[in-house]
Amino acid sequence: MSRTKILWVTYWMVDKIAFRPVTSENWHDFEKLFESRGGPKSCWCTVWRTVETLPVAERPATAKKLEMKRRISSGEPVGLLGYFDSEPVAWCSIAPRDTYRASMSDMMPGDEKQSIWSIVCFFVSRPFRGQGMFQKMISAAEEHAAKNGATLLEGYPVDPDSPSYRFGGYVSAFEQAEYALVGRKGARRHIVRKMLSQNRAE
Repeated sequence: MSRTKILWVTYWMVDKIAFRPVTSENWHDFEKLFESRGGPKSCWCTVWRTVETLPVAERPATAKKLEMKRRISSGEPVGLLGYFDSEPVAWCSIAPRDTYRASMSDMMPGDEKQSIWSIVCFFVSRPFRGQGMFQKMISAAEEHAAKNGATLLEGYPVDPDSPSYRFGGYVSAFEQAEYALVGRKGARRHIVRKMLSQNRAE
């Protein structure tokens, strides 16, 4: 099969992806994606979430998994799964900023007047990478957050040469989605923001 045809098939696949919030009803899809080959099963997207203390016998990864299951079971928003047909193939951590650890970001003047949600992490199964998935995920995250009352979104991308925190995306990709640079947090992470249009909530 020619490279052109492979790219066409992949773009067609990406265009068919639908996003759904993670709830207790699709926990097993979340689990399946994270435990797939190359999945983020070592962190379970808890880098910026507090993990409750568990017995010493529990392995760190197990404790993180159980923490996410506890949050999801309680009804706490944690993010979106991207599906190709019925198969989970992508993940975006999008949730109210106050559900993450305070050290993740900084308060800024006027924040008390906003409902701030944070886009913290992205994961895409290998066959779907590099075909416009990032922009599709950001758009889905914006729509989801707006429908749940968010007025402002915040992200924490890095530069392409960063040795860490790349799971949060790259600055250029957020700029392409019309996010503005507003500061830095630490030596590597930038802080970007975007006000959400009320039209997205309708």
